[in-house]
Amino acid sequence: MRITLGLLILLLPGLLFADQLHGIINGKAYHFDRTRNFNEANWGVGFEYDFEQNGNWIPFLTGSTFKDSNDQTSNYLGGGAKHRFMLGSGDAGLHIDAGVVAFLMTRKDYNNENPFFGALPFISVGNEYVAVNATYIPKISPKHASLLYFQLMIKVAEF
Repeated sequence: MRITLGLLILLLPGLLFADQLHGIINGKAYHFDRTRNFNEANWGVGFEYDFEQNGNWIPFLTGSTFKDSNDQTSNYLGGGAKHRFMLGSGDAGLHIDAGVVAFLMTRKDYNNENPFFGALPFISVGNEYVAVNATYIPKISPKHASLLYFQLMIKVAEF
């Protein structure tokens, strides 16, 4: 927890120059192992700060807290970059983003709740105001299962 707080303090000055602030609602997971009784209602909240777009690339910072597959609280803080593919006309049109997010995460049932590093690919489909984020999470131990994870992202402010 101290590492996550320290990273947030170090990154905070950069957040002042963010181009867009989004709220994230965590909500749904789909586990490929249907024989086990995983929690798939992964409710929680978070944020994403998108920095100024450079060509088709958008760097971002993100963080969230949610109930994980074992009904325990998980937290992450990280950042990455996404490539935007416009499907409609104008900046507010439909788009698909594909990217990678690297993060520090804490989970009660993994690494004794100490922060650990992870990186995942993701896609996002939406427009200027709302998008659905999806990522594939591979099986990381015999206790876990591979899954698809979904979030709703809503634009809150533009700076």
